[in-house]
Amino acid sequence: MSPLASLLLRDVQIATRAGGGALIGALFFLIVVVLVPFAVGPDLALLGRIAPAILWLGALLANLLTLDRLFATDYEDGSLDILLTGRVPLELVVATKAVAHWLTTALPLVVITPLLGLLLNLDFAAAQPLALTLLAGTPALTFIGLIGAALSVTLRRGGLLLVVLVLPFTLPVLIFGVSAANAAIVGPTPFGPPFAILCALTLASVVVGPFAAAVALRQGLD
Repeated sequence: MSPLASLLLRDVQIATRAGGGALIGALFFLIVVVLVPFAVGPDLALLGRIAPAILWLGALLANLLTLDRLFATDYEDGSLDILLTGRVPLELVVATKAVAHWLTTALPLVVITPLLGLLLNLDFAAAQPLALTLLAGTPALTFIGLIGAALSVTLRRGGLLLVVLVLPFTLPVLIFGVSAANAAIVGPTPFGPPFAILCALTLASVVVGPFAAAVALRQGLD
């Protein structure tokens, strides 16, 4: 097995075990979706209109909730120093860790979105385009958060700083993700333009995120 595959498998195992973060993110997402209908009240039409925003906001917050563990385990046990000096380029290492985080945190949310949409007065067919926007946009949230996690890994109680650093840069993803989902479910604006911008934001974050995170780690651990 290649070093990157071993690292991916290790990070997935860490994230899915008790206290690893993946379960916390999924439970937080579920709590947001379950509680909002009680706050909104019995207006099912209103609930259906705001459902894309609720699900996207829940996914964003669940992602932010678990980002602080992205490098923390490796920093605490000293393996991050080994990764920095290893033969595998650090950019590929941090990209692999981001993929593991997305697989264990965001992908389960995408899978259950059509079912949770039923709680928000969305039928199963209408929730599928919403799940597609989450599938296309949540990698951007992870790779943007990758930079914040690298900047705050050496700081005590860096979780709050991480949120402050990352949240402004995730707002465009949130805006165009909700816009694309609303266009697909409610209309009348076309689905294509906001979805294309969302995919472009994801592509840009996947390209830039690992390089910026690698620079931040090298500077922070020197």
